Amino acid sequence: MKKYAVIVIVFLFFSCENKENNLKILQGNAIGTTFSIRYIDARTIDFQPKIDSLIKAINKSTSTYIPTSDISKINKGDSTVLIDAYFEEVFLKSEKIYKETNGDFDPTIGVLVNAWGFGPGTKIEDLDSLKIKELLKFVGFDKVKIENGKVVKKYPEIYFDFNAIGKGYLVDVVGRLFEQYNITNYLVEIGGEIRARGVNEKNIPWRIAIENPNFDGSRSFATTIQLHDESIATSGNYRKFRTTEGGKKYVHTINTKTGFASESNLLSASVISKSDCADVDGYATAFMAMGLEKTQQFLKNHPELKAFLIYVDENGEMKTTTSTNFDN
Repeated sequence: MKKYAVIVIVFLFFSCENKENNLKILQGNAIGTTFSIRYIDARTIDFQPKIDSLIKAINKSTSTYIPTSDISKINKGDSTVLIDAYFEEVFLKSEKIYKETNGDFDPTIGVLVNAWGFGPGTKIEDLDSLKIKELLKFVGFDKVKIENGKVVKKYPEIYFDFNAIGKGYLVDVVGRLFEQYNITNYLVEIGGEIRARGVNEKNIPWRIAIENPNFDGSRSFATTIQLHDESIATSGNYRKFRTTEGGKKYVHTINTKTGFASESNLLSASVISKSDCADVDGYATAFMAMGLEKTQQFLKNHPELKAFLIYVDENGEMKTTTSTNFDN
């Protein structure tokens, strides 16, 4: 469930026309990817230092790539770490989505992410079903909890990996920063995950495009949509994978039940909702593990979510479908 490895398939369309010359643009790098922020405000507030501070704080809390972060200490078995509000919110959101998806979304998959060579930990060579069965003992969000501000794990080997929800969460935190300053028209994009509020510089809802999963590296677009005070996240497994000598393809989306990384008929899932970007980030990852049919049933039971899905049919042809409430 390594979301950092997911190819970005949301591409932003921006206009050159400024609304009363109050359109502000911020661009840069964060959590191993790029960000692009657009907002409309007549003031001259310098948000860059504030955003840099937020990125630093969230990295210190939830980045598995920083050895001294809280999550890294917890993963190493330190039970004395007092978690901050960032870690707690990501934990509680993950717990909610874990329960709703019957475990298809599970950030305790980290021990297997490392074993397959997709994480910062040590890769296990010649990984077989017996070794995976042993590791699955340390997977399951029902084996962890928060007590008195500390994370309690059933097994010290349990390894958290919030990368499947982390980009979306950082998007939310930055978006909330603008809201604290009463900025009502903004779009925050980090690594393809987006939170949009209000309208753009043309006084119309922010518009984005969803990219086709082209295997040859070219770029084309499946559809464009408007965001009406909504968030969108996209997950896909068609470009980031490993291939064995025998030609077997292993993708980064690891099945939380079997422990194996395998392909499904779902190539890409873009999830849209008025909820936080962290939420749709998590759902998009879960859908890749679920596959098309299970995802469609889940969407019927969750009308608060909209989705644009790209899949391969029984003839190997690439097709698209949407949830019944999808309106672009």
